[in-house]
Amino acid sequence: MLLIIAASHQKNLVLAKKVSAAAGELGLPAKVLDLTELSIPVYSSRNHEDGPGEDFEVLHRLMDESKGLWICAAEYNGGVPPVLGSAIAWLSTQCDDFREMFTGLPVALSTHSGGGGQKVLTTMRTQFAHLGSIVLGRELASSDWKEANPDSINAMLSTLQQLMG
Repeated sequence: MLLIIAASHQKNLVLAKKVSAAAGELGLPAKVLDLTELSIPVYSSRNHEDGPGEDFEVLHRLMDESKGLWICAAEYNGGVPPVLGSAIAWLSTQCDDFREMFTGLPVALSTHSGGGGQKVLTTMRTQFAHLGSIVLGRELASSDWKEANPDSINAMLSTLQQLMG
């Protein structure tokens, strides 16, 4: 299954649903996860002992079940949305299988962002490569003045499908 993570509930969630529909047309099983619907606290060393809450299990289970990952994230002040950074931080501190979860995992990166989104794409590329994932060379940037190209979505999905086996 391809896990499509929306790290904001507005236009990146719409983008995630577009990707999911395109995956369905290709016969690739996909699940959209809206991180903003989960009640997972922002990670900090101060709240580490309190844990990530019950909703964290949803994220962990879906990550375990996924054979590939597609991230849809807006650019927040030149970086990733806090909900995405916290999700990764909680996964890294709470899961014994954290390294296995990301090592070799095919990951596609996309954004719908008012500022173009190149900084969030670069930041995510660096982070997921650091985690050991196989980050697709092609990425998808869209905005209010540039719609997501369906040909790019299909090409990226085809690459993911090949890498997912």
